[in-house]
Amino acid sequence: MHIPPDVFALPPPKRRARPLPAVLGEALRAARLRAGLQQTEVAKLVSISRNAYSRLERGLMLPSVPTLFRLCTVVSTTPNELLGFPTALPPGMSATAKEALRRRVRLLDGRQSLALIHLLSAVR
Repeated sequence: MHIPPDVFALPPPKRRARPLPAVLGEALRAARLRAGLQQTEVAKLVSISRNAYSRLERGLMLPSVPTLFRLCTVVSTTPNELLGFPTALPPGMSATAKEALRRRVRLLDGRQSLALIHLLSAVR
């Protein structure tokens, strides 16, 4: 798989001042509350015990990768948000990223363009 050079132009994430379990727990709790769910509901939907879920929110443990993705689905968030990575590009990178995307879209043929439009129309 070819990775275009402009993908590497994004700066690496900044170092966290807080431990990852604490960052994940805080973000998970905020996402759960936004979704209007109780801890027991999320635990049941993710197929883990309520105690294990409570430990996740309190920053006492980290989920496995499969559990992380199930959590994201249930509370309608992304792994990046739960892990404390920025959800938006840094101010200076926005224009660069948009221009890189425009260049790639211009290279699509008609069939690929229609597929992209169909794909994007399903995104909300």
